[in-house]
Amino acid sequence: MGVSPHEKYYSSLSADEQMLVTLRDELYDGSWDRMLVDLRDRLTGKPYIFKLVNRIQDDISRIEKINSYEAKHKINLADFRSKKG
Repeated sequence: MGVSPHEKYYSSLSADEQMLVTLRDELYDGSWDRMLVDLRDRLTGKPYIFKLVNRIQDDISRIEKINSYEAKHKINLADFRSKKG
């Protein structure tokens, strides 16, 4: 069997993007919405849940990109994490 398009997409994600998929599942119970709220709260100085990285705006853009792909294809890219390499 060949590699699925979703496995190829996951493999094409940068290390930072793959890390966000992992963090979403491990720290935010699989919710992009909770993760985005947390990052945006940090930007506005509100209390936040986890300290991730200093590039909040970049992470928000990455999350929106990955979330859009998952929603379009009705998949969870974390399902392809363990199949890589």
